[in-house]
Amino acid sequence: MATVKDIIAQMRRSPKGIRFNDLCKVCDQYFGEPRQAGSSHKVYKTPWQGDPRVNVQNSKGKAKPYQVRQVLQAIDRLEAQND
Repeated sequence: MATVKDIIAQMRRSPKGIRFNDLCKVCDQYFGEPRQAGSSHKVYKTPWQGDPRVNVQNSKGKAKPYQVRQVLQAIDRLEAQND
């Protein structure tokens, strides 16, 4: 089982082909439990309003590449705020 650090490294190398469950694992680590998870989307709460949003969607077991990039932007912004 891949660690969150390994998944993020893989996401940075190529946002295509990331498993939805792996992306959710990363989002859970950084943003906590999703505030909405009853549909095909999982929406995570961020400490800011607007972009980058953290809204991920399951597409046949894979994450959509543009959503992977949005999550990476949100992680970078969160880490910049915490430093």
